[in-house]
Amino acid sequence: MKVVGLIIVSFILFSCASSEKQKDQINTQDELSFKVIDSKYLNSEAMWKPFEKELQSFSDERYHTLRSYILEKDIPTIQKYIANGVFSYEELTLFFLKRIQLYDRNNDKSLNSIISFNPNVIDEARSLDTSLKDGSEMHPIFGMPVLLKDNINTLEMPTTAGAVALAENFSEDAHIVKQLKAHGALILGKTNLSEWAYFFCGDCPSGYSAIGGQTLNPYGRKNIDTGGSSSGSGVATAVNFAVASVGTETSGSILSPSSQNSVVGMKPTVGLLSRSGIIPISSTLDTPGPITKFVVDNAILLSAMAGYDVQDEASYTVENTSNYYLNLNKASISGKRLGVFNHLLGDSLYANAVKHIEGLGGVIIKIEQENSSLPNFLRLLNLDMQKDLPLYFSYYGNQNLGYKTVNDIINFNQKDSLNRAPYGQKLFLGVVSDTASEKEFIAIKDTLFRNGRKFFDIPMKKYRLDGILSINNYHAGYAAVAKYPALTVPMGYDNSNTPKGLTFITKTGGEMELLQWGYAFEKATSLRKIPQEYKN
Repeated sequence: MKVVGLIIVSFILFSCASSEKQKDQINTQDELSFKVIDSKYLNSEAMWKPFEKELQSFSDERYHTLRSYILEKDIPTIQKYIANGVFSYEELTLFFLKRIQLYDRNNDKSLNSIISFNPNVIDEARSLDTSLKDGSEMHPIFGMPVLLKDNINTLEMPTTAGAVALAENFSEDAHIVKQLKAHGALILGKTNLSEWAYFFCGDCPSGYSAIGGQTLNPYGRKNIDTGGSSSGSGVATAVNFAVASVGTETSGSILSPSSQNSVVGMKPTVGLLSRSGIIPISSTLDTPGPITKFVVDNAILLSAMAGYDVQDEASYTVENTSNYYLNLNKASISGKRLGVFNHLLGDSLYANAVKHIEGLGGVIIKIEQENSSLPNFLRLLNLDMQKDLPLYFSYYGNQNLGYKTVNDIINFNQKDSLNRAPYGQKLFLGVVSDTASEKEFIAIKDTLFRNGRKFFDIPMKKYRLDGILSINNYHAGYAAVAKYPALTVPMGYDNSNTPKGLTFITKTGGEMELLQWGYAFEKATSLRKIPQEYKN
């Protein structure tokens, strides 16, 4: 079977009702076909060498003892265990490293979700254990091991976007990484991704990169698509390789892998989280966002990354972002008016989720999908990347690599295309061949923005809706161009054991509302299950 990438499908097909059907066709028990599974570039021995001594001392017995305290536990619960002396931040970090060593590569359960490790993370955890004794108030992300998608700059590891060309792209921390570290988070490592955030090859599977190999879905290793492009972040979170992960989205790249791996994913309003130091596709649409097992963790991670960045022209400040997690204990969906797409009610999981929302007091309004197209969506991405990637190379990339344009990467790959680009580089070739005047480019962005707003605003105004309910990343393209935030929360598994997510969408700046609705739904349903093969 030919594998079709979810994010590429979303670029082209979001404007027609048949897109949902086409996306679901990849959720099958037939084995997916891949040209490459294992990385030809990662050196496993070198990756694990910094932790060799500590992992030898961390016994299997201790790992199994801690399992009941850490697996499928949210951040507040883990923090309580640490405060009570059950285990330390160092042991928490060793637990996750041991778990990754058991499951991620070179065995019959391998998932290929991790690309690199922070070699200093154990020492950093020890330091936090010491500082914990001073009794000062901490952000709940303090001491929590977090994984980053490998298009986010970090000081300790190269930022590759999965591309061989960037294997030595050492750089300073991205702004959101500085924010995480300032709050005491531990950067555990980097996750694999669909190469160049799924805007590179075109005819390739979700979750493949030349550096990281093929990430596989733990709910069906070679039968269920991982979703893209934050594939490794979704998979690693699903199997408890860290407390949480960070992904990035242009159109569906957080919502897709989160829903495909039964975790919680937030695509924030563009500008809430800085994009500085993140390898771009589109400065118009790009945003990082949290991927977690639980909504409370999503709120905590979102809060820890937020903060104004003078280098990002879209950046804005939200006062008291701790309200994202502090107010969740009061979360309610009662009385909220939520639009439900009539044509999606044939999906039994969606219909059941809608009933749960009604049971919580939500007011359900059935709506028809607006006939609003997204013309020149692909051209927007092409034209943005033409200018945005060179800016990254100039200001945030490793200057010693000498890259300046997309063409430079194309030329590098052509020297060994069998290994560097086995699925080709169709989308990059499209980037360099596209042209537009400044006036035409502005018109493309304006039309997409207005059509995206029209898609949501017409029913929201007509029926006085607080938000709209969707499935997975079905309407991510519209949310992207409208600049509207979205949150997906596990809503169960279909007949082929493929996870699906209930996706809440609301207006700009509505992250608090999304988190509260998602939290209320999650608490009432508890539909997420850890993948069967990864319970130990």
